[in-house]
Amino acid sequence: MKNILTTEKIMLNAKVANKEEAIRLTGELLVRAGHVTASYVEKMLEREGLATTYIGSGVAIPHGTNEAKVDILSTGISVVQVPDGVDFGEGNVAYLLVGIAAVGDEHLEVLSNIAILCSEEENVKRIVHASSAEEIVAMFTEEV
Repeated sequence: MKNILTTEKIMLNAKVANKEEAIRLTGELLVRAGHVTASYVEKMLEREGLATTYIGSGVAIPHGTNEAKVDILSTGISVVQVPDGVDFGEGNVAYLLVGIAAVGDEHLEVLSNIAILCSEEENVKRIVHASSAEEIVAMFTEEV
């Protein structure tokens, strides 16, 4: 997980108007880091339209559709903190977004590691309230 998440792919204290904006931010971090092409962000929004990527405990894991695989250049994740929360529909509010782009079947391992980390509500709170990107990287690398 070490190179998959770096401080450049973390946004602290994001203020977003809606889930589309939140997903775009999450995707843009992956684009800027060179993990995906710009069209991957559209595929993330398309994927959200098919079924929510909200997984519970205040966490959403936006990612592209299966067709988006061609837009993935390397495996990486991005993290966006939204302390005020963003509505993901049906009363679900996300405070933490973890964007995922994975080559081949690597997404299964990445998803599994994120699910383990975020299954503990206490861990989610620590990540949402972390005051530095380094702190978040440490949490993801120590837990996984």
